[in-house]
Amino acid sequence: MTMLTLFLPCAGGVEDFLADEVARITGCAPAKARGGAIVTDGSGADVMRLNLHSRLAQRVLIEVAHAPYRTEAELYEVAMAVPWEDWFTTRQTFKIEITSHQSPLKSLNFAALKIKDAVADRFREKTGVRPDVEVRWPDARVFAHLAAEAVTLYIDTSGEPLFKRGWREDKGEAPLKETLAAAMLAASGWDATVPLYDPCCGSGTIAIEAAQIACNIAPGAKRRFGFENLLVHRAGEWASLKAEAAAAKRAPAVPIFGSDVAHRMVDFAQRNAERAGVAQAVQLRGGDALQRMPPCDAPATMLLNPPYGERIEAGGVAGAGRGGRERAQTEDGGDFFAQLAAHWKKNYAGWTAWMLTPDLKLPSRMRLKESRRVPLWNGPIECRLFRFDMVAGSARGPDHAADRH
Repeated sequence: MTMLTLFLPCAGGVEDFLADEVARITGCAPAKARGGAIVTDGSGADVMRLNLHSRLAQRVLIEVAHAPYRTEAELYEVAMAVPWEDWFTTRQTFKIEITSHQSPLKSLNFAALKIKDAVADRFREKTGVRPDVEVRWPDARVFAHLAAEAVTLYIDTSGEPLFKRGWREDKGEAPLKETLAAAMLAASGWDATVPLYDPCCGSGTIAIEAAQIACNIAPGAKRRFGFENLLVHRAGEWASLKAEAAAAKRAPAVPIFGSDVAHRMVDFAQRNAERAGVAQAVQLRGGDALQRMPPCDAPATMLLNPPYGERIEAGGVAGAGRGGRERAQTEDGGDFFAQLAAHWKKNYAGWTAWMLTPDLKLPSRMRLKESRRVPLWNGPIECRLFRFDMVAGSARGPDHAADRH
């Protein structure tokens, strides 16, 4: 069995969770975490399994070259030496995507052009013709990363980024990516044995991701992947893996709840849940987070990503604004988060609440003492996932200066 070097990029702060997930999916030794990615060895079957089952990776890339460089001409030589004809044909289209970190080259566009020329020239040399470039919907994607002294080339096996699960057609402004929702669930330690509630559910991303976990539905079950276009694709084995995943679906052991102040968003979430195959596993309702009572009797877990200034324009507490969701300042002039904390302390004793926010001082604003804080990145925004263990009455504690992983 040929082993491949696999590179799986992810959001910052997710590396360790992704490494554990990869080991669980492939059964291989734990992957190595890097900044914003993990690296592991795997087979062609592992590539298919990871695309189908990973909730945390952004893509699954296969490394095809790694070499030193100093000039664009050396990039050309590295790319020219890769047997691209083993991966796709001249009848297919391709695209070069490039990133860099401390590269000595002045123009990434020119660097990408040289790699594109090398791919085309390699095909022309081997076959007499060359494939066309397609920017929007290529059959094959080649990723290049330029570090300070070395270039790494990858063939992409995912196609569209993996956060695109194939079910979210209805969404509000600045929706949470499914991969980040899955990271929040992983960081919270939620294991589908206790009910889960998102009181600011928006278009339902957290609730739907949790429901798919509870139902054991593969996140990639509703979409296609880039590897299906590659010459190495084994259609029969892929069909077997999909059938195996479909047969593993189960009824959830616990209910999943979501609510939002904007009834329009609840409608979006309901339609998304239907497309995701979990409409019977989630209970979605409208309602202000400052007024909603616990949706179940037993203490459970809350997990939420409330709107904040960098992420979304403010909506009124009754959904009057464009976003149609709560804002930091409520209509009566009070602080939304302080009022939310008071509501929780009064009505949610015994619950555990996890909240993702870029505001590092949020616990003091809420007059709550966090029991844990996990650094996570929401795109370019550095955030913390705070854990609050709710007890009746005041839970104020000393400020915490340092992050704890």
